[in-house]
Amino acid sequence: MADWKDKRRVMQRYDLTAEMYEERYAEEQKAKYKAALENVEVTGSMVLDVGCGSGLFFREVTPQSKIVVGLDISRKLLLKAKDQANGSKNGLVLQADADHLPFKDGSFDVVFAFTMLQNMPKPVATLKEFMRVVKLGGRVVVTGLKKAFSINAFMDTLEGSSMKIFSFVDDEDLKCYIATLTTSANN
Repeated sequence: MADWKDKRRVMQRYDLTAEMYEERYAEEQKAKYKAALENVEVTGSMVLDVGCGSGLFFREVTPQSKIVVGLDISRKLLLKAKDQANGSKNGLVLQADADHLPFKDGSFDVVFAFTMLQNMPKPVATLKEFMRVVKLGGRVVVTGLKKAFSINAFMDTLEGSSMKIFSFVDDEDLKCYIATLTTSANN
């Protein structure tokens, strides 16, 4: 029950800040997107953006992806994301809980989760849910805010997911670590 109360507080916080989200975080988020996309291919892919916020990432990935689904718990942020998705032919938005994704196993080629893992009550369980919905050999790209995770705590969280670390970025210009994980040891 405490988990849901924590998630509801996060949802309410983002609902309250939805109007100023892009103004406050757009540049920081774009830097994360650029760094993350250096280590993953999205051309022709089925992409899931968990914690999509206002949908800024749609601009980066919808032109080359097959389908991009943006998912968030905040209804007000999703209304903004819907505007981004409507500007593309292949973008969709959905309100859902990242720990209970409403998709079949192996539905996506790539799962992205920017600046959301620190909001989850059990980040390892959240990563395992991402692993469930990504195809074998697919990629899961997550960030860990440096003010919320020490590098050791973030690495422990990643290792707890049972996925292999494909790439790891610890750029001093970014406020987060960026990890690209894979569900297959061969990729």
